[in-house]
Amino acid sequence: MDTLTLLGTAVALGMDAFAVAICVAAGLASLTARHVFRLSWHFGLFQSLMTICGWVGGAALSTFMYGADYWIAFGILSFLGLNMIRQSLHPECRIEGRDPTRGWSLVGFSVATSIDALAVGVSFSLIGLSIWVPAGVIGLAAILMTFVGMRIGKQVGTHLGQWAERIGGIVLIAIGGKVLFDYLSR
Repeated sequence: MDTLTLLGTAVALGMDAFAVAICVAAGLASLTARHVFRLSWHFGLFQSLMTICGWVGGAALSTFMYGADYWIAFGILSFLGLNMIRQSLHPECRIEGRDPTRGWSLVGFSVATSIDALAVGVSFSLIGLSIWVPAGVIGLAAILMTFVGMRIGKQVGTHLGQWAERIGGIVLIAIGGKVLFDYLSR
């Protein structure tokens, strides 16, 4: 695979991570280096690992997961988006000190943004491509795009105030819907 194609693939896979990072950062009361590191590291790690898992599983995994991966991403992103909207509309539902860059939210975001990397790994396996360099480049791109997305999201969140979390939830649902629509419109 040539370098330009690999970089294009890595950036395309990192777009979900970028968009989710903007939403997460916009909803945080304050953005710390720890938030940025956790989300960036996990998004990059999951992108790399899912690419490798897809490559290792190859055709067998693609048969097993055929179509379900898009529904899983849609479900996770929609659930997390609805939860963000609910918490923004009902402050009593908000868990004090809730940090979406920790715990199950972090895992959910990481899985949802990296499911498409699983399919890319399967396709790399089917064409006989070595996986180690592409997985590293894909993970690094996700780390960088998440970092930039969080910086942008914090600026957006500062200007939008309490609406940032609502808009972030709507955007997460829209991303999930787009993932599902792209699959269904094939």
